[in-house]
Amino acid sequence: MTSLFSGLGPLASRYEGFIVDLWGVVHNGVAAFPAAIDCLSRLRGRPVLLLSNAPRRAYAAQETLRRLHVQDDLYSAILTSGEATWQALRERNEPWFARLGRRVFHLGPVRDRSVIEGLGLQLADTPGDADFVVNTGPDDESDTEPVEAFLPVLHACRAAMLPMICANPDLIVMRGTSRLLCAGALAARYAELGGEVCWIGKPDPAIYQMALQMMGLPASTVLAIGDSLRTDIAGARNAGIDSAWVLGGIHADLADEPEKAKILLVESGLEPVALLPGLAW
Repeated sequence: MTSLFSGLGPLASRYEGFIVDLWGVVHNGVAAFPAAIDCLSRLRGRPVLLLSNAPRRAYAAQETLRRLHVQDDLYSAILTSGEATWQALRERNEPWFARLGRRVFHLGPVRDRSVIEGLGLQLADTPGDADFVVNTGPDDESDTEPVEAFLPVLHACRAAMLPMICANPDLIVMRGTSRLLCAGALAARYAELGGEVCWIGKPDPAIYQMALQMMGLPASTVLAIGDSLRTDIAGARNAGIDSAWVLGGIHADLADEPEKAKILLVESGLEPVALLPGLAW
């Protein structure tokens, strides 16, 4: 049964470690949330892994956190969908990745190319010159274009029959008060066009297994905290991990209406252990 809590404090003693989402929970892309920083500081000494669908390497996500004045000692580790993408492309252990060629078309801003760096890949200028496409999505710092603006490049990728790696399954993200498209929205449209898509990141349980291995803890001792029902809460359920749903970020309109949030939970079939107005102690 899902209960409403004013903060994480009453829940914290039940768990040994915490998996915490970034966008919408710790920061909004522009500034960190003071209450979240205070909460993380109170968790010092226990494993806290920041798990994000950011389509860039973990070190790049850490650089962003530093710019937002989120100190390194507030968490134990960072795992991003971009990092998982990079590792999958490096190792190519799974059949889907093993069959990919070496020529990659990058659909996304230049600053997200850390996901393909140092892998010996050849960056293709056009989809027609590529073996596969890595989709990191629109620029989450400035791009306000609708999905339709990306249809020409998506059609070009489809015409070239490129398998797509979606390095961020999120559909939207809140940057400040603006709702911006993510790679997941482009990947969903590509799939509608008949394109082949491999999704890396939440809600896939595989990335949670990576997180648990990094933490050295079993799923039963960990609480996952996030703002997205579709990725954070569904992903935790898929991995057998308890979750707390933060009524902020993309669901900020429900922050003051927990009863509506509970109705949405019933409709979704999800049952986090807690509802939190925000990440606070």
